[in-house]
Amino acid sequence: MSSDNNLSYDENNYKINMDDFSPEYSELESFNFSSGKKLKSLPVEYFTIGTPITDDQGHINNAIIFLHGWGGDCGSIRRIAEIIGPKKPLDTKKFFIISITTLGSPNSASPSVMNLGREFPDYSIEDMVKFQIDFLKSKFNIIHVKGIIGNSMGGFEALTWAAKYPEYMDFLISLVSTYKVSGHNYALFKFMNHIIKSDHEYNNGNYSKPLKKSLALANESMYPFGLSKKYYYSLNNNEIDNYMEEMGNEAIEEWDANDIVYRNNASTSYDIEDIISNIEAKTLIVAINQDQYFPPNLDAIPMSEKIKNSEIIIYDSEMGHIGTHEIIKIENELENFLKEFK
Repeated sequence: MSSDNNLSYDENNYKINMDDFSPEYSELESFNFSSGKKLKSLPVEYFTIGTPITDDQGHINNAIIFLHGWGGDCGSIRRIAEIIGPKKPLDTKKFFIISITTLGSPNSASPSVMNLGREFPDYSIEDMVKFQIDFLKSKFNIIHVKGIIGNSMGGFEALTWAAKYPEYMDFLISLVSTYKVSGHNYALFKFMNHIIKSDHEYNNGNYSKPLKKSLALANESMYPFGLSKKYYYSLNNNEIDNYMEEMGNEAIEEWDANDIVYRNNASTSYDIEDIISNIEAKTLIVAINQDQYFPPNLDAIPMSEKIKNSEIIIYDSEMGHIGTHEIIKIENELENFLKEFK
């Protein structure tokens, strides 16, 4: 076995061993929110793999940034582990991969982590992007990256990043994402917040103990959309009951009500349709036919028509929205897209 930072791989089959995953922790000295508010000493959770290469000015110039989805963290890079490693599309001998737990998600700066509750400043997707830009500069002296890969909500960030700072990256990969939150996605985020805020113990965000019932219900409300319709039809009702109960228990153990409300507010305000044409980076849009959150005909295909230097790949997965776990299905296509950047 050989190792790159926190992960190891088998030299015979180049398979990343995610059991070796171990996040690292740092601190951002201060951060200015778009609202004008400012916080100091913001914690940042992150993970790195690969070997950094620097230029004559000491700037790392081979970084790839992975941005996780709505309920994830830096460890969500496990989702694409099969394409990471020597001789893989994301070759750890050539790229320095950084996965950051974004603003608002534990264990980075969030209402719960900083013990601020409703005193935590409201933030937007653009704030989440700026948080990561500031962290990359202060921690790694990075001012330009090879590429950014964003999964689901991470795609919101990646696309915003590319539209707001078009010269910051050489390539962009959007995984099961979109350029604006609308339709049933907007309704679902709103519904989740209504569930939480209707809890009599919510007290406008000034609750004194975990809101177990409303957190469980909020998470259960997401259950019918994560996988494909065909997958749900393959389950019997007892299995569905058990899976929904598991989701509820997971929320009770891991979620904080204010964290969810803030993150949903940031997501419902996401809309870059007017600036998406600013994207200059070579872009790969990856979609899944069975994705109920972002059906290709409503999200990926229209988005590909709005980004001038883009390609699109659509594949099948009964896992639906979480089908990026099967990203190995498009390994060859990813290799072809990335080969010019190696």
